[in-house]
Amino acid sequence: MTIHIREHRNGFANGFTAVTRLDETEDSTGIAFGVLKLAAGTTHRESTPSETAWLLMSGAVHVEVAGESARFSRTSLFDESASCVHVSAETEVRLTAESDVELTVYRTGNRERFAAKLYSPGDVPDEHRGKGQVDDTCYRYVRTIFDRTSSDRRAELVLGEVVTMQGKWSSYPPHHHAQPEIYHYRFTRAQGFGFSQLGDDALQIKQYDTVKIIGGRDHAQAAAPGYGMYYSWVIRHLPGNPYTVPEFTEEHAWIMKPDAEYWSPQGDGGQNG
Repeated sequence: MTIHIREHRNGFANGFTAVTRLDETEDSTGIAFGVLKLAAGTTHRESTPSETAWLLMSGAVHVEVAGESARFSRTSLFDESASCVHVSAETEVRLTAESDVELTVYRTGNRERFAAKLYSPGDVPDEHRGKGQVDDTCYRYVRTIFDRTSSDRRAELVLGEVVTMQGKWSSYPPHHHAQPEIYHYRFTRAQGFGFSQLGDDALQIKQYDTVKIIGGRDHAQAAAPGYGMYYSWVIRHLPGNPYTVPEFTEEHAWIMKPDAEYWSPQGDGGQNG
């Protein structure tokens, strides 16, 4: 496995495709990430080996878990918020595809038991982050599906989504945290692309790419003009060091000040610093 995983750019086949694994010996995040595709009318059943989350990417699916059931559907990653199942080890889960369905799957080795939880779009509002900063150049939607404030404290995963507007930045200012993270990307058009910062490196990101963020490296993202960029993000709490908020890189944090001054062309209505 590598930091930048690019071999799935043609998409994913039916069934489960592992993208990262728990037993990696190099660049391990301690998070197993993969994609589950179900054809209409098929069912996926399992008793979870460890903490697991399923995030609906597209289609309609009937979910049964721990005596609860729900119907999730999604047609747009960009215009509709998230539906998700989050369970602990040894939980019986049944997913029945009402149409062709795609889900992303996230696991960590946590064997602690906690109550299963189902999240629907009404539980996950779009946070309009970066609005009004530096001429809206880092305005994006952030959807935190579950974190330390909303999940059981025995859980070790944090999960969310970001929608990056075309031609703009997200995860900005650059930030870092000790806890490992994975980003998985989709675009509004198949030929879309963007860039991912990892410390002093820049990776060109395309459809279905995945990036592992480890070692507390700075990370920020940019979408090319014309292409909206979506990514799911999953973080793993470290023992005695849970993820709460990131640390913004000091030299760029000035943009978050309400009175931040920045250059723009004369006559375009911006401020001139």
